[in-house]
Amino acid sequence: MRISCLACYGNQQFDKNAVSLPMNNKNKKVVAIAGATGYIGRWFMDRFKEEYQLIGLSRRNLASNPEPEISWRQVELYSISSTTKALEGVDYAVYLVHSMNASTRLNQGGFEDTDLLLADNFARAATANGVKQILYLGGILPKNEAKSSWSRHLRSRLEVEKTLSSGSAALTAVRASIIVGPGGSSFDMIKNLVKKLPVMICPKWTESQTQPISLRDTLTIIDACLGNTHAYNRSIEIGCPEVMTYKEMLVKTAQVMGKKRLIFSVPFFSAGLSKLWVGYFGESPAQLVSPLVESLKHTMTVSEDQSFQEIPIDYQSYEEAVRHALSKNREPQMPDFKPLDRQKNTVRSIQRLPNTMGKTAYWAANRYKVWLPTFFKAIITAKEDQKGRVCFYLFFFQKPMLELSWVKVRSDKKRQLFYISGGWLVGRADYGWLEFREVLCGKYIITAIHEFVPKIPWYLYVNTQARIHLWVMNRYGKYLKGFKKR
Repeated sequence: MRISCLACYGNQQFDKNAVSLPMNNKNKKVVAIAGATGYIGRWFMDRFKEEYQLIGLSRRNLASNPEPEISWRQVELYSISSTTKALEGVDYAVYLVHSMNASTRLNQGGFEDTDLLLADNFARAATANGVKQILYLGGILPKNEAKSSWSRHLRSRLEVEKTLSSGSAALTAVRASIIVGPGGSSFDMIKNLVKKLPVMICPKWTESQTQPISLRDTLTIIDACLGNTHAYNRSIEIGCPEVMTYKEMLVKTAQVMGKKRLIFSVPFFSAGLSKLWVGYFGESPAQLVSPLVESLKHTMTVSEDQSFQEIPIDYQSYEEAVRHALSKNREPQMPDFKPLDRQKNTVRSIQRLPNTMGKTAYWAANRYKVWLPTFFKAIITAKEDQKGRVCFYLFFFQKPMLELSWVKVRSDKKRQLFYISGGWLVGRADYGWLEFREVLCGKYIITAIHEFVPKIPWYLYVNTQARIHLWVMNRYGKYLKGFKKR
């Protein structure tokens, strides 16, 4: 049957053995970790595998598991039904997902819109399963600065918080600065800069203040907040009590590493050069460096009224955390996963549209059916049957260029779902889907195509159809923005 789980990762199904839970854990809290294979997820599961009934969520199915205390479930976080299935029987969820790497050959959409959609999926799935609490690990936000001056990265973090809190699950937003520990990407950048550069000419942002925190203390705080009703529906900022600049972090890291380094600041180092400098010498990918550098211009210190006070903590100093990160030679044991069996040429395209009139996703989807033929006049026509199947035709062609089948049972006023079920532009009629949905309490409409497989040759697609789609959605967004004027 086509798209058995909301186009749930193509036609992949859950591994039944991976879903089963250890029988001796019945009295423990059931905690699912989204982003379980990442830095914080790996170490949290390693440290607390005896205290919780842990379920790691992964895009890939399990092949072998060296840690029988931990269960694993396959999930496609872009799919609501897959995410809902993955959260069955879960009491609490830890959300560690940040700007996921592209999972399709072509990914059209910024990280902010991607994170917004994924968080909305997770909040809906948590509500459907009666999850009591979502704990989200984000970043400390600037104080006394207009949000318009914030970096895209930080504005996105706040949007994710708001979105995760939109369902019935209580949200605990734990906001941290740089987390210092073995394998942490942010600390690895600092370590690599110190290791490679005997002289560092630091840009102005290195004078910004922050409060880094050790991995050990971060995990302790997450544990203290899980299932703690005093932490429900709160934002909690965490950091070592010692306030320092990023330049001081470089100096102290060099001292711990036994490296003599000349480190000084200049006021004229641009953000663009900073990204190249940090990316190259810090040995970090551009998708990590770019949003991080944009955020470092802000002061990131803990507010007294939002500081963590649930339990007393003997915080590790920055130097202690660095020594631990450098000396740690053991990595948490991770399972082996099966390779992804996926269609090669797939496309995901996510756009955020304004919703100035506060319309529903149902209205936006139906308006699009009318707007598209009107916008293209006689070039494109549309026909819809009684079952909600919509066909778009080009000129005088008898065969539709695109056929969309409305999925009534999975659609409501806030979200409209269509399978991409045919047309001469479609390479596979059993794989992709299109959706319109409201996000951030209806402030925006997200429109997204998932797992679309084009029929025309790939090089031709990316230079024609893909570009036209973005242009069309941009025009539709302008139409929605100006709709109130009509």
